[in-house]
Amino acid sequence: MNEIASAEERLGTAGVARRAVDGAESQRASRLWWDADADDYLAEHGPDIGDADFVWCPEGLREADARLLGDVRGRRVLEVGSGSAPCARWLRTQGAHPVALDLSGAMLRHAAALGTATGLPVPLVQAGAERLPFGDAAFDVACSAFGAVPFVAEPERVMREVARVLRPGGRWVFAVNHPMRWMFSDDPGPDGLTVQQSYFDRTPYVEVDAAGRATYVEHHRTLGDRVRDVVAAGLVLDDVVEPEWPEGRETVWGQWSPLRGALFPGTAIFVTHKPR
Repeated sequence: MNEIASAEERLGTAGVARRAVDGAESQRASRLWWDADADDYLAEHGPDIGDADFVWCPEGLREADARLLGDVRGRRVLEVGSGSAPCARWLRTQGAHPVALDLSGAMLRHAAALGTATGLPVPLVQAGAERLPFGDAAFDVACSAFGAVPFVAEPERVMREVARVLRPGGRWVFAVNHPMRWMFSDDPGPDGLTVQQSYFDRTPYVEVDAAGRATYVEHHRTLGDRVRDVVAAGLVLDDVVEPEWPEGRETVWGQWSPLRGALFPGTAIFVTHKPR
């Protein structure tokens, strides 16, 4: 029986480049990558994220415990970069009215199937986060658990767009790789404990095919950059949560592991709101 080809094989990934990537190339690469990787990603991480659960990060912090979004009952909530939308389905169980937005059609097909399987369907919208297809002040809350923000060339535009679609007083909470992780290789073992590059080097990480076209792109912003993007969008930064690795948690999720988690943070969660 033949094995299913990986996303790298499907996209013809031939190597890694460190070079500038504009918004159009970055968005194209992200759409192609997540369409190609959706099946494999969910086969590997589906049990970690659940069918209707809100897990903020590989450290296992759940919205049910953290309550970073506040009381969502009766609120219109936009999930940005929803993937298969387990967070949006969980929000529905809490009495919210969620909308799940993602760039990848393959991820949204999984979201639709899981909505049917769980009896918790949610509205699904395919679009990029830098141009949200909603009117001003359309939502009470917005959230993103590692969705969209690390993969866009202009995250400041995402902040402005989210601020636009939030009502005054609305909350925007998003989780990303902790910026200091950029210095290290994506290795959960001992090799991932050695600094490999400058924290201040914002050149994107780009995987390319044989013709040099991007097949996967991830963008780096420093902690200060993230704060400036939030403030420039007219939002108020209320907190930055850096979840500690829980004692006894043995999960290895990509670059996250007990070894690294005991020494430095893997996730930064920015809690913001739009002034009234």
